[in-house]
Amino acid sequence: MRTTGEKLEFQGGQGASLAARLDRPAGKPRAYALFAHCFTCSKDIVAAREIAGALARAGIAVVRFDFTGLGSSEGEFASTNFSSNVADLKATVDYMRANLEAPSLLVGHSLGGAAVLSAAGEIPEAKAVATIGAPADVAHVVQAFAADVDRIEADGEAEVSLAGRSFRIRKQFLDDVGEHTLLDRVATMRKPLLILQAPLDQTVGIENASAIFQAAKHPKSFISLDDADHLVTDRRDAVYAAGVIAAWAERYLPQPEGEEAPDEAYSVLVEETGEGRFQNRVLVGPHRMLADEPRSVGGLASGPSPYDYLAVGLGACTAMTLRMYADHKGLPVDRFAVEVRHGKVHAADCEDCAEEARTRSGKVDRFERQIRIDGDVDDATRARLLEIADKCPVHKTIVEGAAVVTREAKPTAD
Repeated sequence: MRTTGEKLEFQGGQGASLAARLDRPAGKPRAYALFAHCFTCSKDIVAAREIAGALARAGIAVVRFDFTGLGSSEGEFASTNFSSNVADLKATVDYMRANLEAPSLLVGHSLGGAAVLSAAGEIPEAKAVATIGAPADVAHVVQAFAADVDRIEADGEAEVSLAGRSFRIRKQFLDDVGEHTLLDRVATMRKPLLILQAPLDQTVGIENASAIFQAAKHPKSFISLDDADHLVTDRRDAVYAAGVIAAWAERYLPQPEGEEAPDEAYSVLVEETGEGRFQNRVLVGPHRMLADEPRSVGGLASGPSPYDYLAVGLGACTAMTLRMYADHKGLPVDRFAVEVRHGKVHAADCEDCAEEARTRSGKVDRFERQIRIDGDVDDATRARLLEIADKCPVHKTIVEGAAVVTREAKPTAD
């Protein structure tokens, strides 16, 4: 889905003019989201750009803004604090409510995540909240300039270096962060929450995610960002986080107006997004995914390839078939796991292929399926389960072939 961007400007919580950007999908958005950036960052950092872009491609318009005194927004950073950040966030919601649509999804990064958690309970339109590397205690941000705290306390203010840039911090900032009990706000928020956190984050430790998770009410989810840094500067980490948020939010956002899920006869819809050479949006009832090709062949690697999806179908069908058989027979199998690999081999070399495949000329598609059976079952039962796997309907379709009928569809109206 193609996306567009436009600049916005409106008054923040302290009266300064805030700079913002609206990333919107082509056509009418299904919902709106708000993104709040990290401490001393801006709306244009890698994580903000990638997450806004991914959500826009999923049909969700995103407003990302610069807090007072940061990025392209007006005002003096030294006069701001956490309370003013929350006020800026609420002012952005007010602007969206009056001129666009109130956000159904709130996304916050680091201290922006704390601001989102603090304000979410007061935004009735918000249906879901996602945070990235958010602290469980607002005062945690002081650790970024801990060596300067005594000087700030003594002189009332001081110049501190943060991420290689100089910022003036005043004592009122220290006083303000100490007044907020964020976990109490989390406990009463009562909105679906997704927590993304890198276990090795050196700025905001994993214990913060644990504390937020414990305080939150269900539904709540946690996703590890593995070795990502706090600012999510590696684009691959940002793309991953963006994809997770877009997929997770799907459950809580409304169906696009005027867009019905495909009927049973055409239950899968695949259409080009306009991003990259091969990226396609995949719509399966209420589920939205991406299909793409690897970078090695000119794709963006933003989703599984067509053959990956075919392997997914085989693997899922196999696991489901085995589960039905095991339950029917009362077998003590705790879990099935199916790994599927696809490749092309010369027909004559495919010794474990069916005879029909070996007699073909040239290369044939070969799917290798490895099935893990977790449970206390004997060898004879395991052998029987491998036989049952071949009865999976998708397996039969691949082996026996299927009829594919192609017709031209009517063009959609612009």
